[in-house]
Amino acid sequence: MHTTTIIGLEVHVQLQTKTKVFCGCSTAFNPSNPNVQTCPVCLGLPGALPVLNGEAFRLAVKTAMALKCAISPYTKWDRKQYYYPDLPKGYQISQYDLPFSEDGFVELEPQETPEGTVPGRRVGIIRAHLEEDAGKNTHDETGRGLDSQVDLNRAGTPLVEIVSQPDLRSPSEARRYLEELRLLLTYLEVSDCNMQEGSLRCDANVNLHIHTDDGHKIATPIVEVKNLNSFRNVELALEYEEKRQLEQWQKTGQKIGDVAKETRGFDATRGVTFAQRGKEEASDYRYFPDPDLTPVIVSETYLDEVRQSLCEFPADRRKRLAAAWQLSSYDVGVIVGQGREFAEFFEEVAQLGHDGKQACNWVTQDVLREMNERGQTIREFPLRGAVLGNLLNRITQKQITIKSAREVFATLLSETHAGQVLSAQNIDQIIAEKGLALVTDTGAIDTAIAEVLAKNPKIVADFKGGKQGAIGPLVGQVMKAVKGADPAAVRNLIAEKIGQM
Repeated sequence: MHTTTIIGLEVHVQLQTKTKVFCGCSTAFNPSNPNVQTCPVCLGLPGALPVLNGEAFRLAVKTAMALKCAISPYTKWDRKQYYYPDLPKGYQISQYDLPFSEDGFVELEPQETPEGTVPGRRVGIIRAHLEEDAGKNTHDETGRGLDSQVDLNRAGTPLVEIVSQPDLRSPSEARRYLEELRLLLTYLEVSDCNMQEGSLRCDANVNLHIHTDDGHKIATPIVEVKNLNSFRNVELALEYEEKRQLEQWQKTGQKIGDVAKETRGFDATRGVTFAQRGKEEASDYRYFPDPDLTPVIVSETYLDEVRQSLCEFPADRRKRLAAAWQLSSYDVGVIVGQGREFAEFFEEVAQLGHDGKQACNWVTQDVLREMNERGQTIREFPLRGAVLGNLLNRITQKQITIKSAREVFATLLSETHAGQVLSAQNIDQIIAEKGLALVTDTGAIDTAIAEVLAKNPKIVADFKGGKQGAIGPLVGQVMKAVKGADPAAVRNLIAEKIGQM
């Protein structure tokens, strides 16, 4: 007997608009002042009429295009009826039978890992539709019986719900899909995808296909795990469900259709899911067309305008950078995975430094390390790509050594002040002040080598006896005597001189 895990994800993404989807209230994250960003429209007061936010619809279409979805020329709005404290109207304005987009996909590329190659997968997108968010409930979890609280600041914020096909086959693959989706959405600048602030939330549908030894396939009842607020929690909840559902089937023999679909929550502290309620079907929500909102007619001219605003997608950028600079899939994954501005920073450094691999090493190691230590984004980092590219070009042109370049890099950063933007002139000044220019005077190098060899007869003998590593201290002493010498050239000259002795 073996099992196959079947996973489909419903991802809710808050769009990055200044105002809500059907009214003019602010969408700013404001947890310290609850219930102040509200009006009769998002509170559902009698007589209040919603008006569609055009920017929200544009960002939603932009998202659907990037997901390779077909955009419908005609779409309408529906009321999804249910009662919950964070939904003051008693219904949510959403889309039911005529969503604005459907039938797309997200491509997961093969991944190199220490354990081997993880295969790629195309994950189908059933639909992406636009709707309004509900408010936020905060429940007392101390057991002391305190009241729950409701903050309606978030009610009416525009959401795109992205519903995948059940194409994912493992918790780790579900996490990869979410990471790729978040990367795409942040590149598009349609959402900040900040899970801590609720800008991206996920519901996971999961069940097992159990393949018995006699050739039968049994599907366990589908479970929906709601409101997972981190990629790690998605992975942990699905891992728990895999084990729980197999154990449940072994105990009861229940298969899909025997019991109603169940909604479960996830307790991150204990690492377990727990039953919440039976899952509603579409008929339970009593959908009907919203009488206050007119349908939207989407023209080809409008779609062309939105298409013009699309950026290069992360998957395309990974392929282009790998081909342009002969970088590994791991390298381009790190660069592109840090975000659009970081990838643009790398490209500027690589183009000016004329060495893609060298630029990659500096950007993914030195720059990332400094950013993390300083708590800065690449936008806040004091060295612009043009400055770092200029510095690395001096290595390429053999004007300074890598060691000297690192000294310049450290000096530039240590001498920056708040808001200061450094330039190539700062590089020239530091190189001159510290005497870091590459020494091409072979006479000075030859003299230093002769003095070092004379002082270290034992090391010379060790090297002549076959201990290749013995040359290291000799190179170091020469480099100390002749600051700015090329270490590779020094090493070769020392070996040559010893060979002549």
